[in-house]
Amino acid sequence: MSTLEIRPATEADLAFITEIYAHAVRYGTATFELIPPDLSEMTRRFRALMDGGYPYFVATRDGRVVGYAYAGAYRPRPAYRFTVENSVYLEPAIHRRGIGLQLMQRLIIECEALSYRQMIAVIGDSANAGSIGVHARCGFQTIGTHPNVGFKFGRWLDTVMMQRALGEGATTLPADSKTD
Repeated sequence: MSTLEIRPATEADLAFITEIYAHAVRYGTATFELIPPDLSEMTRRFRALMDGGYPYFVATRDGRVVGYAYAGAYRPRPAYRFTVENSVYLEPAIHRRGIGLQLMQRLIIECEALSYRQMIAVIGDSANAGSIGVHARCGFQTIGTHPNVGFKFGRWLDTVMMQRALGEGATTLPADSKTD
């Protein structure tokens, strides 16, 4: 039995991450991208998240990256600065083994430590029961569905919006609320 490790992602992991994401783009509906980004684009995206101070993790098994999760800005305007959006992707062969759940749990802990107050999930395809289930197990509530907003593989796709409070959520004011 191999051991699973969840650790911060590095640029050395990006070839594996690019491969996992390319499969999701080509064959899945979790992302609405139609053309897989290459390694240089995935590197640019990774660096932007790192420069922003956002958490990014990989799950490895026997030294190979089998999944990844990160949080990034939900929206660019400053009023959203306490809210993040999450992403989680796994190798197809590793689905339904609890790895996505472990990645999400680690991501939530780190986002709370960074004083974020809300996490948003924008889940591609309302039929994506696995992702919806993982988010529900992590305390997310469904806040709405945008019907028929994406078109991929010759059909219309919904997005399911889910949200979870982090830390104190909206029960207290954030430390830098004076800038609003």
